[in-house]
Amino acid sequence: MPPRRDAPAPHHDGAVTPDDIAVGVLVGRTCEYFDFFVYGLASVLVFPALFFPHLERLDALLASFTVFSLAFVARPVGTLAGMAIQRRYGRGVKLTLAMFGLGTATCTMALLPGTATWGGAIAALAFCRVLQGLAIGAAWDGLPSLLAINAPAHRRGWYAMMGQLGAPVGFGIAATLFAYLMTNVAPEDFFAWGWRFPFFVAFALNVVALFARLQLVLDNDFADALRKHELEPSSLRELLSDERGGRTLAVGAFAALSSFALVHLVTVFPLSWLSLSSSRNLTDVLWLQVGCAVLGVGGMLVSGWMADRIGRRTTLGSLAVAIGVYGIATPWLLDGGNAGQNLFFMLGFILFGLSYAQAAGAAASAFSPSQRYLGAALSADLAWLFGAAAAPLVALYLSANYGLGAVSLYLLSGMAGTLLALGVHKRVGS
Repeated sequence: MPPRRDAPAPHHDGAVTPDDIAVGVLVGRTCEYFDFFVYGLASVLVFPALFFPHLERLDALLASFTVFSLAFVARPVGTLAGMAIQRRYGRGVKLTLAMFGLGTATCTMALLPGTATWGGAIAALAFCRVLQGLAIGAAWDGLPSLLAINAPAHRRGWYAMMGQLGAPVGFGIAATLFAYLMTNVAPEDFFAWGWRFPFFVAFALNVVALFARLQLVLDNDFADALRKHELEPSSLRELLSDERGGRTLAVGAFAALSSFALVHLVTVFPLSWLSLSSSRNLTDVLWLQVGCAVLGVGGMLVSGWMADRIGRRTTLGSLAVAIGVYGIATPWLLDGGNAGQNLFFMLGFILFGLSYAQAAGAAASAFSPSQRYLGAALSADLAWLFGAAAAPLVALYLSANYGLGAVSLYLLSGMAGTLLALGVHKRVGS
């Protein structure tokens, strides 16, 4: 087997600074989140009618959300496959293959006809969704962990927040594109070709992100920093056989559960619920969400400042409780007409920003140095799987059949998972 090595590109002399790393993390994560939120919005606004026209609206949404969840199931598999590729061929080859797979899946989705035209459309959509998940998992570059290690001790909360900014920014851009198209394109044209445009934009952004991230991870200084801190791939067997690897992995998956559960319950789920139970124009709701995404960005900035003053662990725990309280109020807010729904979105996005800003790498420092690279990636994958993958599907099914109280229970369970993980492992969130 050939030795594991990357081919660093020439760059400036000098040590890598946290600001250098933060820029790379923000660019890469924004493109990834934009790609995923484009699909999430389309799974409510387009795919039920395009791919499941033979089903009632509720069943079509549930079927669409089932396909939506496949990427999160595939993501840990993609991470493990990417680690194997990197061990053999290097970080640059792995990242190139991952971003090529993500771009191919996204572009193919934009070209798919509906079920009325081609009977294999649903299978093709599901395949592309799985490929997206595999690619996102394999695209792990270790930069968030490097950022956490290099950040000054008194500013770790701030730098942890920097990579997470990509979530509300990516969602805001995706929602803006869909809202603009739905506002300015006739409905028949939107369903014929308009919805495809955001997918092509996502493909273009992936190309830009690929070159930006390759320039970083193959840079002499970055490559040296990654090797210095042992941010190199290990196998799952090595991680689980490590003295604290398996336990930390399980705790890490639940430490940020409340934050991950909230993400899709304020972005994707309410659009589906309102489309079934309200006459409110979804385009207006999208514009509202765009404005609330700005609140989410503001919440993240506040969270970075707050975590550096009271600690990331305290911040995560406090906000988990706040999410639980928000969950209890959710039925009254969503059933409270336009005013109540507006408040639901505003409070939800603020909490999204405050809590999700500190969710990245909550357990990274608790792994052994040699296992941190894989451990941080897999703990994030499992948090997405347990907290967010089925959130729209479960919330919509339960709320349609048993009422909005089910959403409260979902968010309360996320709160319980986070508080339990923080209580079990004292190093999580440190």
